[in-house]
Amino acid sequence: MLGIRPFIFVLVLTPIICSALLAETPGPVVVGYVFPQNGNVQPGQIDPHAMTRINYAFALIREGRMVTNAPGDAQNLAQLGALRKQNPSLAVLISVGGWLGSGPFSDVALTAQSRRTFIDSVIAFLKLYDLDGLDVDWEYPGQPGAGNRFRAEDKQNFTLLLGELRARFTEEFRSTHRRLFLTIAAGAFDDYLAQTEMAKVQRLVDSVNLMSYDYYEAGADALTGNHAPLFTDPDDPKKDSADSAVRAFEAAGVPPGKVILGVPFYGRMWGQVANVDHGLFQSGKAIPNSYAPYSAIRSTMLDHGFARFWDAASQVPYLYSEEKQIFVSYEDPQSLAVKCGYVRSHKLGGVMFWSYFNDSSEELLRTIDQSLLLKNRQPSQ
Repeated sequence: MLGIRPFIFVLVLTPIICSALLAETPGPVVVGYVFPQNGNVQPGQIDPHAMTRINYAFALIREGRMVTNAPGDAQNLAQLGALRKQNPSLAVLISVGGWLGSGPFSDVALTAQSRRTFIDSVIAFLKLYDLDGLDVDWEYPGQPGAGNRFRAEDKQNFTLLLGELRARFTEEFRSTHRRLFLTIAAGAFDDYLAQTEMAKVQRLVDSVNLMSYDYYEAGADALTGNHAPLFTDPDDPKKDSADSAVRAFEAAGVPPGKVILGVPFYGRMWGQVANVDHGLFQSGKAIPNSYAPYSAIRSTMLDHGFARFWDAASQVPYLYSEEKQIFVSYEDPQSLAVKCGYVRSHKLGGVMFWSYFNDSSEELLRTIDQSLLLKNRQPSQ
């Protein structure tokens, strides 16, 4: 019974505590993942006003406890935390898990004791690095993800884990009066909803960061396609889109204001693509470096042998090189502006992007400022 009490407690929080912990942030939020890939975040490299929340990726789980991943993590977290002096409204969260780091989640969530051990480590981690909360990136409950252990009971255990995390965050709020954010990175597909209890989960988290990208990926998909379509193209064999995912999550019980629409600051590439419909929905092969940051697309592909095309149905661009037979699906300022308009018109909570260092030109960040936040942004010096 001891392991269940925190979860029960979080469901009967007083209205005052609930409103303090789960109050909506005024206006749309901008959540950006900062992923240094074992590198160091340099002073002045991150604009403190570019985001509402920074999700630092990733912490890992070892022996049931949350730990840092790389030697530079402590320095990087301190560097990011210092940005709050320039922007006091900025929140810095740690994201735990990710595609390659989700293996231990099923074991962590399995019992009251394993959840308690993990949550104790989370609280200690947040205090040690002076952080504003936790982003749980479990890919995925009830599914193998990158060959991970999974169980049928992950569905209920995911809810229990988040409920007990919320309860502990509430205890911290009572003693410190400091709000701790709890968010999740959610798979934008039906099987994710089938393996989670989103109507319960959404009550426990501040936002659901919808990973509405990677619908097509070279290596996993023999056909090319829009990897982050806003709307469903009737010619798309998969019939996936961000819009259909948003509607599915809302139907599952997530309020629009808690849905954060994920957008990619990168593209996906295929090789050996025939020049039919400029390569869209055609056979293709995986090629080296098929993950292309937007900055690389902008500097080495646009006007460098690649023609840009627009899928009017999905409202996203793509590139094709007839000479190289390479197809590229990506996000650009036009498609991002349309998505920002979608967020505003559908009263969603905001946008989330992966990841900050993929946009060295800051062109996509300026688009978010202008189209979502309705303000002009000056390039960083």
